[in-house]
Amino acid sequence: MSETLVSDHASGARGSTQATRVLFVTSEFSGFLKAGGLGEISAFLPRMLNRQGADVRVLIPGYRAILGKHRDIEVVADLPGLNEIPKCQIGRLRGPGGLVLYVVLCAELYDRAGSPYADAEGVEFPDNDLRFARLALAASQIVIGERALRWQPDLVHVNDWPSALAPAYLNFFGNTTPSILTVHNLAYQGLFAQARCQPLGIPERAFHTDGVEFHGKLSFLKAGLFYASHVTTVSPTYAREIITPEMGCGLDGLLRTRAERSQLTGILNGIDDSYDPQSDPHLQHHFDRRDFTGKASNAADVRATLGMAPSNGPLFALVSRLVHQKGVDLVVETAGNIIRQGGQVAANGEGEPALEEAMKRLARLHPGAVGVKIGFDETLAHRIYAGSDFLLMPSRFEPCGLSQMYAQRFGSLPIATNTGGLADTIQDNVTGFLFDTVSARGLASTINRAIRAFGRRHVLTRMKDAAMKRPAGWNIAASGYQAVYRQTMAAAG
Repeated sequence: MSETLVSDHASGARGSTQATRVLFVTSEFSGFLKAGGLGEISAFLPRMLNRQGADVRVLIPGYRAILGKHRDIEVVADLPGLNEIPKCQIGRLRGPGGLVLYVVLCAELYDRAGSPYADAEGVEFPDNDLRFARLALAASQIVIGERALRWQPDLVHVNDWPSALAPAYLNFFGNTTPSILTVHNLAYQGLFAQARCQPLGIPERAFHTDGVEFHGKLSFLKAGLFYASHVTTVSPTYAREIITPEMGCGLDGLLRTRAERSQLTGILNGIDDSYDPQSDPHLQHHFDRRDFTGKASNAADVRATLGMAPSNGPLFALVSRLVHQKGVDLVVETAGNIIRQGGQVAANGEGEPALEEAMKRLARLHPGAVGVKIGFDETLAHRIYAGSDFLLMPSRFEPCGLSQMYAQRFGSLPIATNTGGLADTIQDNVTGFLFDTVSARGLASTINRAIRAFGRRHVLTRMKDAAMKRPAGWNIAASGYQAVYRQTMAAAG
């Protein structure tokens, strides 16, 4: 794999910046409605960018969760529809840290129960093409200024497939405002039937290899990858991985072209400073690198909450979406190895029904040694990070990952696959443990290494100290995005 094609911005100096106006378009926002890491990134990256001198405002669908918390949203614009995409209004509210949020108000598309993408039973909404085309169209209309706001962005920054049509709409409308697409997970592409192009206002000429077409279907993500001015991913290693046939999900050719043109950049995600063992409000027992007494107390709380037996052995954590990508099946297969050596497993998450059931069976098979709560619990997750000695993260691929950085901040050492952002954030035998072969055998061997380190307290303490000190703030990532913004705007003239 060539390492010269892809630009890396894992760090960077702030330098001089102007107040670049950026519309940050997202389908998730932590505190309102999220399905994964995108919600965390959307809540924290724009705020850090603003602290560094930008003027970033977030555009998000008007989900029921937002309307329920903000019943007095100020309506600031009316936007027309396009073909089958209904008209909408734009509401404005102040989010955390004073962040300006623009909300796409369209009750027929967004005022419903469930996640951003599926109903309460996990079934994807059948009109997701309309729901997220409406988001992307609203972004392009704001950029153009068509009957919209008195604020117009210099650049639009879209995220993953749900907003990836925005650069395409700008192209269709003949607008040259530069755009950035950040790929958080290439595996989710937003694929729909070709017949949906006309209802979504996509011209016939765009259904082409050099356009929105992907193996005979309309691909929202392909549209963004083709029409955006610049593409970023959420770690340098993942940026290099996705230009290969093995990891490119069929889009590696297009991505290689973007890389060859210096239009593909890997920028490592950060985590918020609120993940702090000395002050985290979710914890009843705080601690720091000099005194781990509070960590042991958090471990006792987790064991009690999950019905596990008291123990002085190592506590392994699994805080994850329970999906195949995350290697949860490998955790199930190797849990017996942990238990035979005096360890325990504390798990919290939700996802694929088969893996949820597998985790529940594991807890029934090993009562007192395995504790599982299905359904993500924010407070419990923080306490598991704080109380555990090790985090299990055997992902088959991982664009960036946040859990390993949360765990490190709390002195829990990740045991992870040497891929994507895991490779960029974990130094083997220093701030965690890495293995190359994605298999139960590879995971079990690395678990054994971790248990040996647990038995050598000076080694474990040194590693925890190094993990907790590892820089992981959003200021580093924001500086990387600022550099890409400047580069992209300069290229656009």
